[in-house]
Amino acid sequence: MNKKVLILNGHQYYDVVAKGELTQAYINKANDFFLKNGFEVKHTTIEKGYDKEEECEKFEWADYVLFQYPVYWMGLPWIAKKYIDETFTQGRHYSSDGRSRSDASKLYGSGGLLTGKKYMLSLTYNCPASAFNNKNSLFEGLSLDEAHVAVHKTFQFCGLKPLETYAVHDIFKGDLDLNAELEKFEKVLTKNFL
Repeated sequence: MNKKVLILNGHQYYDVVAKGELTQAYINKANDFFLKNGFEVKHTTIEKGYDKEEECEKFEWADYVLFQYPVYWMGLPWIAKKYIDETFTQGRHYSSDGRSRSDASKLYGSGGLLTGKKYMLSLTYNCPASAFNNKNSLFEGLSLDEAHVAVHKTFQFCGLKPLETYAVHDIFKGDLDLNAELEKFEKVLTKNFL
């Protein structure tokens, strides 16, 4: 039986600074990788609109989720956050917050229904990689994943397990070698999914 992956495109268009070509290049690379390796693939391009129930069904269908998005102001583009708010609150990804009045050992965040599934974040960033794990930088020593704790915990609340995160940095610096970055991306895809 083929493995199934949902590719979420969380890009939001802004003229000049965020037209979506870089996000699409990563999605194209991922799509080719998954098809070449026998995966069934479904896509959601959030900016084009979506049906909440259909999105819930896609999460239930998928073994894996690849969430590709640009980091805007240290987080998700607002339409991607809206997508999560609208689709994850349909009550189909979790039974409860996990706690139980009759069993105090059950912990908050343990009621997810999407167990056995995994997700990967793939991020495009203006900031340099050196901004992370650096106490003197804006992120005050946080790792890349720690800086995205809200997105990670949202997926984990629903029962999914994380795979290694990929990020491309310094995208506006002017010397981005996209082919080299896409090769790095494919190595992370290989490690995570094969």
